[in-house]
Amino acid sequence: MALPVISEEITDAEMDLMVDNACRASNFLKAISHEGRLMILCHLVTGEKSVTELEELLSARQAAVSQQLARLRLEGLVTPRREGKTIYYSLTDDRPKRILEAIYELFCTLPEK
Repeated sequence: MALPVISEEITDAEMDLMVDNACRASNFLKAISHEGRLMILCHLVTGEKSVTELEELLSARQAAVSQQLARLRLEGLVTPRREGKTIYYSLTDDRPKRILEAIYELFCTLPEK
């Protein structure tokens, strides 16, 4: 997908939309810019997880995991589901998965020789 070219012919309404989209993108990137939140999203790509499962996978305390999940929930990246006393989290949509795929390709794969 090609990036748009900003020209002098852009209307005020188009510029306002670009600014709104830039703000949404900035908030999304801030939400995933913490290693703990990034790791939570990596685990949720494979499916729904309980807070306890995430604690174990991340070797982190419940308070830390809950704090990061709260931020991801605030940004609309994860959705909670309660079953009795257990809360399960899943990705709200495929945006985190798509970004994680790009991050994985850029930072986690070995360069071809």
